Amino acid sequence: MGDAASEIAYRLPYMSWMGMKMRGHFVATLGEFVGTTMFLFFAFSGTQVSSTTTNGETGFSVEVLMYIALSFGFSLMVNVWVFFRISGGLFNPAVTLAMVLTKAVSVFRACLLVGAQICGSLFASWLVSIIFPTSFSVRTTLSKDTSLARGVIIEILLTAELVFTIFMLAKEKHKATFMAPIGIGLALFVAELVGVYYTGGSLNPARSFGPCVVTGIFDKEHWIYWVGPGAGAIIAVIFYKFILILQYELANPGQDETSEKKAEQVAEEAKETLKQQRHTGMNAV
Repeated sequence: MGDAASEIAYRLPYMSWMGMKMRGHFVATLGEFVGTTMFLFFAFSGTQVSSTTTNGETGFSVEVLMYIALSFGFSLMVNVWVFFRISGGLFNPAVTLAMVLTKAVSVFRACLLVGAQICGSLFASWLVSIIFPTSFSVRTTLSKDTSLARGVIIEILLTAELVFTIFMLAKEKHKATFMAPIGIGLALFVAELVGVYYTGGSLNPARSFGPCVVTGIFDKEHWIYWVGPGAGAIIAVIFYKFILILQYELANPGQDETSEKKAEQVAEEAKETLKQQRHTGMNAV
């Protein structure tokens, strides 16, 4: 017991004045800042490269779309995998809102994380703008034919898909939880394939806010990149809570098992559980 205490003191020699709870908030906030910075730095850098090498600023190109989607999806996958044990690897105020609504994150920590995410976006935007010799052009804007209403709906649907993926792969614990970052990165990749052309594929208020501050340009549709992802997160939360009430895990049991025999056993146990619940309900009536 003494050795463990001395080891903690040795690892944090100048933070002994902080309580464990506050120390946890500090570490999570720091991790979220660094993680968001790294995620958006590589995503923005990829966007810069695609625009420069394929003339993406002057017209639509499938190659540009694919490159941007891969940059965002793979950057998210890698950095979530690195930082999820430190801060949760949220990197997105909309995702943080969803975690608060499901009581996975406290309101106090959520405020710290959102602040770190916005600061990370600002820092990543500034780094990309000064490091690379090309013009900084990663703001999210609507395409010429996309109305404000359509833009909001697109952002809502894409964000809802991303947040629900995070719920089912990361928040719901199962045998493949450690591989959740792959699915989360692929979810963003798929969303970017659809969203980049029409709305810029934000799904993340912090992602849109940083470049606007650094360039000093706030487009008239900037508000949709806050309202859309926020509403999408709320829709994902509602559906997630609904399937929890319906006990989704009993609908297709045994999917986490590695053998057919074990899967069948789990399925039988689920059937018995449903029978007992029905019987209890009938007796209550």
